[in-house]
Amino acid sequence: MLVRLLSTLTVTLSTPFKQTRRYNRVIFEITIHPHLHHELTHCNCLYPALYNCPTIVGGKELAPPWYESSSYTHQSTIMAETQSKGVVNVGTRKSPLALAQTQIVVDALKKNFPDHEFNIHSMTTTGDRDQNTALYNFGGKGLWTSQLEEKLVNKELDIVVHSLKDMPTVLPEGCVLGCVTSREDPRDTLVIKKELQDKHGWKTLADLPDGSIIGTSSVRRIAQLIRRYPTLKFKDHRGNIQTRLRKLEEDPDLTGIILAAAGLQRMDLGDHITQFLESDNGGILHAVGQGALGVECRADDEKVIQLLKTIENEQTALACEAERALMRALEGGCSVPIGVETKWVDDKLHMKATVVNLRGDHGVDSDITEPVKTHEEADKFGRKLASALVERGGGSILDEITRLRQVPETVK
Repeated sequence: MLVRLLSTLTVTLSTPFKQTRRYNRVIFEITIHPHLHHELTHCNCLYPALYNCPTIVGGKELAPPWYESSSYTHQSTIMAETQSKGVVNVGTRKSPLALAQTQIVVDALKKNFPDHEFNIHSMTTTGDRDQNTALYNFGGKGLWTSQLEEKLVNKELDIVVHSLKDMPTVLPEGCVLGCVTSREDPRDTLVIKKELQDKHGWKTLADLPDGSIIGTSSVRRIAQLIRRYPTLKFKDHRGNIQTRLRKLEEDPDLTGIILAAAGLQRMDLGDHITQFLESDNGGILHAVGQGALGVECRADDEKVIQLLKTIENEQTALACEAERALMRALEGGCSVPIGVETKWVDDKLHMKATVVNLRGDHGVDSDITEPVKTHEEADKFGRKLASALVERGGGSILDEITRLRQVPETVK
């Protein structure tokens, strides 16, 4: 059973209690933040039953009353291991956006654990080095994560911060998704060349004339756009956000580009957005996990897992788990056009999903709304929606994509 102290501290009591000759033994597993010191020294007034119980904290038995024990006078001995001073090595990519996102996570952790030291280590991944190969020719998402995961498994890093949309739905053995933080706007956006905005007043996809060229490397975006706007043309467009914005203005062929809203907003570049794209406006569903940050750690590192759980956003984590379960069931990746749109309606999760073939001339859609309160329910929710898509014809689309493994000329 749980006893909550002052609405901030949870104490876990072993059940059934072990009877001794003198008293019931109560085992506490507690996490005490430094600022709770004063409040906890008075907890016996609120919970006299706890006051007279011997307590095991951090493996040591404290004599009752536990708050007067000499073990408590030194803060580090009473604090749970996750709160004791330590060094956490944080891995990330070297791109400006990746570093900015990592700083968001580190700042949140520092706020909760001021005694910890968080060291950021950045590296250039395969996806960062190769700016010429189209994403659909890489054959998977590991190009942004695998090298960082190697360092994680080898204990050179303790956590790795990813854009959740870049994380494979099946992680390497020994690695887990430690937490998912609050989600930024998950939508895609259209950015039209400034010169064309000024000259023609173009702001949306509907404004663009036939033959307009849109820059993107995402087959999910391309396939959905062809389905809705068959007269548009596409050009491979890669690089970090600043590079893509610069290329848009410099490349005479490009009319506009598609970028994730979250990246632009996190880099304070939201003023470039000319249209937010969604199912009812532009006709694009976003990528699985888009806008969310996933923090990966080792499965056996309980200390780090407990640290990370303090910064998790429960609703975001559940929504993203449902999205990732859908993708796992459909075996989708960067090279498969699967889009989702997820939102909470009261206490229920609503998700739309689409699967489109690579030519963009055929797709299936489905949606469900159900209460989701646990990760198990989120996983079931995502798999249920995946089954609905398969039953409506999504299975044949995915089979076709698996056979082809090449983007048709109409999509390039």
